[in-house]
Amino acid sequence: MVVLVSYFGYFSGLGALGLVGPDEPRYVSIARSMAQSHDWVTPRLNGQPWFEKPILYYWAAASAFRVAGVSEFTARFPTALAALLAALVMAWSAWRCYGPATAAIVLLLMPASVAIIGLARAATPDMIFTAMLAAAMALGAEIVVAQHPDLLHRLGFGVFLGAATLAKGPAAVALAAGSVALWALLSRQWRRAFRLVHPLSIATFLLVALPWYLICAARNPNFLYVFLLQHNIERYITPVFHHVQPFWFFLPIMILAVIPWSALLFTFASDAVAAWRARDWAARPGLYFGCWSFFTVVFFSASKSKLPDYILPAVPPLVLLLAHAATRLIQRADETARGVTMGLGATWVALVAGAEIWLRRQPAGSPFVGVAALQYSLIGAGAIGAVIAALGSRGRIAAALLTNAALVAALVGAANWGILPSLDTYLSARASANDAAPVIGATSGGGAVDAYRIRDAWKYGLEYYLGRALPEWTPRESLPILVFTNEGGCKDIQRRGMSCEALQKTAAAAWLVRVSSSVKNVPRLPSSAP
Repeated sequence: MVVLVSYFGYFSGLGALGLVGPDEPRYVSIARSMAQSHDWVTPRLNGQPWFEKPILYYWAAASAFRVAGVSEFTARFPTALAALLAALVMAWSAWRCYGPATAAIVLLLMPASVAIIGLARAATPDMIFTAMLAAAMALGAEIVVAQHPDLLHRLGFGVFLGAATLAKGPAAVALAAGSVALWALLSRQWRRAFRLVHPLSIATFLLVALPWYLICAARNPNFLYVFLLQHNIERYITPVFHHVQPFWFFLPIMILAVIPWSALLFTFASDAVAAWRARDWAARPGLYFGCWSFFTVVFFSASKSKLPDYILPAVPPLVLLLAHAATRLIQRADETARGVTMGLGATWVALVAGAEIWLRRQPAGSPFVGVAALQYSLIGAGAIGAVIAALGSRGRIAAALLTNAALVAALVGAANWGILPSLDTYLSARASANDAAPVIGATSGGGAVDAYRIRDAWKYGLEYYLGRALPEWTPRESLPILVFTNEGGCKDIQRRGMSCEALQKTAAAAWLVRVSSSVKNVPRLPSSAP
């Protein structure tokens, strides 16, 4: 079951959906440019340096492109591989701290959690960052807990922390240092915490992380200002990127991130309260992983910019703690264990009911209406959720957990093969770009194509799939011209006194239109003219 769920959770259907959102097309465009140009130092988007994120994802994706060609699958494969690595290192930590049963449940829960499934198939740096940090923190646990830390652990800690810094910048050091400092404060084990600053760990960290930063800064004088000041410091302390959310924003996100295992949070909380009352919590390994997850949430909650994927690094240690809670449920099989396991089944019933209500409120033209695979999946999820609740009521905790994971795998498979392909035109610019390419070639002969009043996600997606920049359209004399816009943009063009002729309307979000002078504005020739 672990192998089956891991395949569906990490690797199945990586190309079922085109690149979505504004981030995936940008990151993949940069990686494709890197693979083509052989410039492995300066990330470039449409030929211009782009310093929003460090280099590690671009290296991984560009290497995949060189080996297996450019595709959505190869663009997302490095993140899927990173998700598997995160699961393996957390299972290793679970084995060392709690035994093989908890390790096996970690491997079952990780690929069947919503946050891991979603970001394992996203062509972004987040999962690679999470995996590198998880590996560093897992080795860090061995260093601060073991009586005689292994030199290989010290070496690996520096290597993986350096790799995490290459994946997403100084946040890696801040999260690792803050998490361990919180653990040391609560456990009063400051001497053990300082083991992490061993000269070997520092040397390997600098050897891995520093060279690219130095070389990139030497080649690009504005690199440190743009990357460090704008995209790290200003992003954290100011709302410059307009991702403002309340301080408590990440608390419900964390509950949603571990769906469908959220009911296990009750057991985890109960165990934490019991440890507090027993006054032995400081000696338990769960404190280290709890501090890691908790500090990550608090750190990003203090930021002025908040996006749901920021707290992905908090999910692996939380899954480990939930796996330990699940192990205890299997061992106890008491009334509480039955109630929590029934809660797993009730979660599915609630999710199905909410999805049905949402679908009924969709307008007639919504792409979600009439998707047969979606309806069958909801019916199946509700029915199997009831089975999970029934297994829990009978005390068959392990069987309920396995059924829960199997249901997730089945739903991911249904989404890959029956749901996402029907939504591709609505969510991704892939189909629009493929349909527009021959029209552009036949109409403009490779000439200018602009964009007007379309969302950034679609603009970046079209630029990636068409392999060309789409400048923002402004009224000018060089007409006719091809423009990607939408119905509202077309009406605005017509209000300006120009003609807007739709050539391709694959997706409502991005029509391809020909803008030309309106017939009524063309001066008529006198009747005596030849």
